Amino acid sequence: MFGTNLLERRSKPERIADQAWQHLVSAVNSAGDSIRDTARTARHSSAGLADEAGDLVESAAEEARHRASQALDALAGRRPALPWALLIGAALVGAAVGWAAGTAARAAGSRDQALEDIEFVDVEQPDSPAEPTNPAT
Repeated sequence: MFGTNLLERRSKPERIADQAWQHLVSAVNSAGDSIRDTARTARHSSAGLADEAGDLVESAAEEARHRASQALDALAGRRPALPWALLIGAALVGAAVGWAAGTAARAAGSRDQALEDIEFVDVEQPDSPAEPTNPAT
């Protein structure tokens, strides 16, 4: 009959070799998948490390350019520019602190004046004011 299975007619060593081949192909494919996954993971993590390293190199290069520019200016006899923003900021902070201290001093002075204006009453004669205790008046 034509419907016979040709694989069953092979010899036992041929079947064992075929099974071994199938297992080998399966193992290589699964190993290739895991290697690809590992390579993807390594590529992603190395890309992040490369970005960080690039940022560090870029900031170091920028600092080196800045220092080289300062050294060139110093060799040429040029003085560094004044930090105007810092000076103006310090002046504004000083003015604000001075204003706050002046306001606090005026407030404290007005409280002392209010204490001096208190009129004392003699307890034995409630209707008459007592003599001032302040010798200045």
